Amino acid sequence: MVEEVIKTKVGEYVIRKDLMYTDKDEWVKTEGETLTIGITDYAQKKLRYIVSVELAEPGKKIRVGEPIATLESVKAIADVYAPATGEVVEVNEELKDRPELINSDPYGKGWVAKIKVTGERSTLLTPEEYAQKILKEESS
Repeated sequence: MVEEVIKTKVGEYVIRKDLMYTDKDEWVKTEGETLTIGITDYAQKKLRYIVSVELAEPGKKIRVGEPIATLESVKAIADVYAPATGEVVEVNEELKDRPELINSDPYGKGWVAKIKVTGERSTLLTPEEYAQKILKEESS
């Protein structure tokens, strides 16, 4: 796993080179027709301490752009959006008891859900494009 650390005036953020990203700060790992989704290091640092997670039910049919999870932090409430139309095939049940895994290991044990793609996919950003997005947001 190759990581890049993006340094801005506001903070440092890890971006994994083996993943793709959405413009709403989710990471996406593609394995055949199944996508594993989580939130990025940048997103979890912006939310700060995540205190609860509400997950979609496995078997739920979702459309691209619909929420598949809701995260509550001490600072805000944020949705995690589906990067493709499909069916939720698995959710990270461990997050119900340990939501802090998203903060401590956003690209590993803090994954949120897996969906099987059955339709439209959103356009994903490369790690380099996502890094540029962060740099632009942090400089404005």
